[in-house]
Amino acid sequence: MSDYSSELMPVVILAGGQATRLRPLTDRIPKALVDVAGCPFLWHQLELLKHHGARRVVLAVGYLGKLIQEHFGDGSEMGIELQYSFDGPVLLGTGGAIRQALPLLPDKFFVLYGDSYLPCDYRAVAEAFRRSGRRGLMTVFRNDGLFDTSNVQFEDGRIVRYDKQNRTPAMRHVDYGLGAFDRNVFAELPVGQNCDLADIYQSLLEDGTLAAFEVHERFYEIGSPEGLRDAIQFFLTKRLG
Repeated sequence: MSDYSSELMPVVILAGGQATRLRPLTDRIPKALVDVAGCPFLWHQLELLKHHGARRVVLAVGYLGKLIQEHFGDGSEMGIELQYSFDGPVLLGTGGAIRQALPLLPDKFFVLYGDSYLPCDYRAVAEAFRRSGRRGLMTVFRNDGLFDTSNVQFEDGRIVRYDKQNRTPAMRHVDYGLGAFDRNVFAELPVGQNCDLADIYQSLLEDGTLAAFEVHERFYEIGSPEGLRDAIQFFLTKRLG
């Protein structure tokens, strides 16, 4: 069982996307503020992270990011410390946004996507990352194409192939959406340059410096109307249960 009394390493939430697939719902609010069973989606994420021992979260924001800051402030009302890193006039992509946030981050940290609810054991992931000695770690989930398109070939505890564009039948797992990294992975990137986190994962895989950890709890996401409906149903059912 996880020990929730000690502090989890800081978490970066990538909440800067334009959420085009959810329009018109996101014409005036960012995805993080979309109502899911009576609360903004980000509220659900923060409650989950707090339960697992997170005390500090950095929100990498872009599209309508000021609205997120106005709503959640410094996080004191939720009992968690929130800091904000803004993309600026040009959207930086998921990798570039992490590079932008580095002044707020320590040597090791988690990264998760702003549209994903990931009810896994965060401490077990952190311990696996620490023991691996690698520069990065990707969590994977045996998806078999059920909840999203599988994009990871995972065998004997390691990632054999990862590709979001060119899938193969051997890919039965999916990138779960939670990563752990050394800050030097992103310190090497030019400041202000657009970069995708998927490319960072690919580079680490090719270098042999990407660890993997398999989780078994299904994920929920609000990146699509279908995903949003599933997430709302999950939280409504959870509340009744």
